Amino acid sequence: MTDFQTPDFQELARAAEEAMRDVFPTTPLLRNDHLSARFGADIWLKREDLSPVRSYKLRGAFNAMRKRPDVDLYVAASAGNHAQGVAFMCRHLGVRGVIFMPVTTPQQKIQKTRMFGGEQIEIRLIGDYFDDCLHAAKEFCATEGGHFLSPFDDEDVIEGQASVAVEIERQLGRIPDHVVIPVGGGGLGAGVLSYFGTQTQYTFVEPAGGACLRAALAAGRPVALEKVNTFADGAAVARIGEQTFARLKGVGLANTLAIPEDRLCTTMLEMLNVEGIVLEPAGALSVDALKDLGQSILGRTVVCITSGGNFDFERLPEVKERAQRYSGVKKYFILRLPQRPGALKDFLTLLGPDDDIARFEYLKKSARNFGSVLIGIETSAPESFERLFAALDAHGFSYQDITDDEILAQFLI
Repeated sequence: MTDFQTPDFQELARAAEEAMRDVFPTTPLLRNDHLSARFGADIWLKREDLSPVRSYKLRGAFNAMRKRPDVDLYVAASAGNHAQGVAFMCRHLGVRGVIFMPVTTPQQKIQKTRMFGGEQIEIRLIGDYFDDCLHAAKEFCATEGGHFLSPFDDEDVIEGQASVAVEIERQLGRIPDHVVIPVGGGGLGAGVLSYFGTQTQYTFVEPAGGACLRAALAAGRPVALEKVNTFADGAAVARIGEQTFARLKGVGLANTLAIPEDRLCTTMLEMLNVEGIVLEPAGALSVDALKDLGQSILGRTVVCITSGGNFDFERLPEVKERAQRYSGVKKYFILRLPQRPGALKDFLTLLGPDDDIARFEYLKKSARNFGSVLIGIETSAPESFERLFAALDAHGFSYQDITDDEILAQFLI
């Protein structure tokens, strides 16, 4: 047992899960044949992306708010999913809510929050990051009043998130061999760990640009990341919660993973194209982690918690772009093209049958003998670029691959 896995906590989590049934149904636990065959394990998905607000955050908001019937004004800070959970419950309970969200929050999440909360809520867009909203929300409470409801650093929220584990145990008929849990501020991980204790193996997964749990484990205490990549906005937290870390501090770095944001995109596309499952970046973390677990999960029963499906399809081109670049089937380079008739034709003859020009743009036309051209090439396999670059070298073309040059990519791609 962990220090926090107690009969009392388990009973509270079960009571929270039972009370939820008056408001929303159980989310399904579904075996995934595609992933099971691919990874040689019995892979199940706990589909929190199918909750009424398309994330597990409704659970924590429900549990915390049901325990405070005297509160008539809730204040929240959220990158989107917690906001929707609080908004849903404000409308259900008939109480007011003021919700602070980053300006960078996808419009889909802002619109859904408004829809769930209706006239019961007010949305205030503040700053570029979640932590900006957190500061603003706490300042509002200090000056205007209201009860601040943390998205993760609250015992009642943690208890509510533990209801995910209650359902998994009942739906599976037993505790799984391995649970893969996405981590932002740590509420879900703290709740599941405190319910299952040492009866299963865990992998806690974070986006590489927001690995606040790994940073805290390395330091032995919660620390603030200097920089956060907001692509996986549902898990992009600069500092893990004090109360959540108290429950997670013993998990060990070996049981954590940090997933590159671009690699997440490959899993999002795979789940959409193969399984028809729409996952937001944070929601794809647990599934993507299977790629790193390898031999350790062979033949075992593994539950991946797909934590959210609030995805704005306007971002799909970006997701595809990131996935292609990560997979090595799309590259950008700057070509020095001789300013003579037939030079472009000479270049085009070097392309293979599966090479497709996705972008072609002159960057500089003033040079007398050469011009700089930005070229984007899509192909069917990464090996195609080895052949193309070898051909360019053999024919004396000067070029620079800028695909992984972050600064140039920001300005040109």
